[in-house]
Amino acid sequence: MPKRPGKDDPESKFSQQQSFMQILQEVNDFAGQRELVAENLSVRVCLELAKYSQEMKQERKMHFQEGRRAQQQLESGFKQLENSKRKFERDCREAEKAAQTAERLDQDINATKADVEKAKQQAHLRSHMAEESKNEYAAQLQRFNRDQAHFYFSQMPQIFDKLQDMDERRATHLGAGYGLLSEAELQVVPIIAKCLEGMKVAADAVDAKNDSQVLIELHKSGFARPGDVEFEDFSQPMNRVPSDSSLGTPSDGRPELRGPGRSRAKRWPFGKKNKTVVTEDFSHLPPEQQRKRLQQQLEERNRELQKEIDQREALKKMKDVYEKTPQMGDPASLEPRITETLNNIERLKLEVQKYEAWLAEAESRVLSNRGDTLGRHTRPPDPPASAPPDSNSNSNNGSQDNKESSEEPPSEEGQDAPIYTEFDEDFEEEPASPIGHCVAIYHFEGSSEGTISMAEGEDLSLMEEDKGDGWTRVRRKQGGEGYVPTSYLRITLN
Repeated sequence: MPKRPGKDDPESKFSQQQSFMQILQEVNDFAGQRELVAENLSVRVCLELAKYSQEMKQERKMHFQEGRRAQQQLESGFKQLENSKRKFERDCREAEKAAQTAERLDQDINATKADVEKAKQQAHLRSHMAEESKNEYAAQLQRFNRDQAHFYFSQMPQIFDKLQDMDERRATHLGAGYGLLSEAELQVVPIIAKCLEGMKVAADAVDAKNDSQVLIELHKSGFARPGDVEFEDFSQPMNRVPSDSSLGTPSDGRPELRGPGRSRAKRWPFGKKNKTVVTEDFSHLPPEQQRKRLQQQLEERNRELQKEIDQREALKKMKDVYEKTPQMGDPASLEPRITETLNNIERLKLEVQKYEAWLAEAESRVLSNRGDTLGRHTRPPDPPASAPPDSNSNSNNGSQDNKESSEEPPSEEGQDAPIYTEFDEDFEEEPASPIGHCVAIYHFEGSSEGTISMAEGEDLSLMEEDKGDGWTRVRRKQGGEGYVPTSYLRITLN
């Protein structure tokens, strides 16, 4: 964005700058759509997926815990099987060893009968313990095989089925999120396309020729082209008067008195600017620039004058109300403000008259300096001097316009002559700040002077409210101001 506001930036009058501002607006709208997509993704996709992801983690943890519990039970059964197997193996070895001992004692002639009986009883006991261990091992083996089959053929498939279902639901949710992404993108595609079309329109609106004319209008001086330098004969004593058309001719047309060794200052177009003293009538400026600045000052004084007049009327109405209903206020308390307002009105009227006189003189200078320039460089016609057709909104300024028209010198060039108008500064100079915005309800073709065209649904800046004549002054985004029917607008004040 530019550092200076549009009101203070002379660059805003050029189509290239207006197109750039329009492109910035379209880029801003484009970014707004991207922010909308980001918001949709954040709320409808990312947030939902994050929440569902937490649920998936809890469910996945539960399934793994169930699998681990089943596996721990199987491992416990396997340990019991191993213990019973080792016990069976140990008891078998002990029984075999006891049987061998009993047999050896039975064959030993030196062994007593008691020893033989004791050994046989021990062998019988060990054999019985081995048989019990065998039965226990067989039962434990049968139980483990049953549990193992249940684990691998029932429990684990069920757990894996649950994990598979969970993962499929996760993938389905991801797919739905991808779909929401595409929907969010599709929703903004038409608006983004309009933004891109607006950028293309702004690019096509750059008019180099028009910008050149605007630049000329902003900076043209209004000086006449210099005439030939006259020969000055120093051999004869005579008064030498410089040519009125020379570069060094003073602005008042009086002969320039020069002493020895002094020469007239020339207005070289590409020379360095000298420091000048700013005067109230802007006579230090070139004629055309002086005329524009005087018009600007006159417009400001007229606006201030109208504001003071409106304030005076409001104070009078308030005073009448106080006189009729004293409990609402003291009428005498308004007298200082009314007096101050009247003084301001008188002061502003004098200033208006002063600037009108200076403006008339400046326009006379511009007309006298044009010469053959009028035939080659025509000035664009000024905006209309009055409100749109059938409008009485400017009745307060009617006498002012008539006075200004009567003070303008007649011109044979017709439309080429600079005619001061009430709204000249509103359209050519720095634009005022909008007081609201409005939307065109209907299409309107501004064919008459002072009006401006608008399309249905177009956003406009409100520059001036309806004064009771049915017309409202608006500004288009593409540039340009004018009057449109109030009934064609939907207005929102700041």
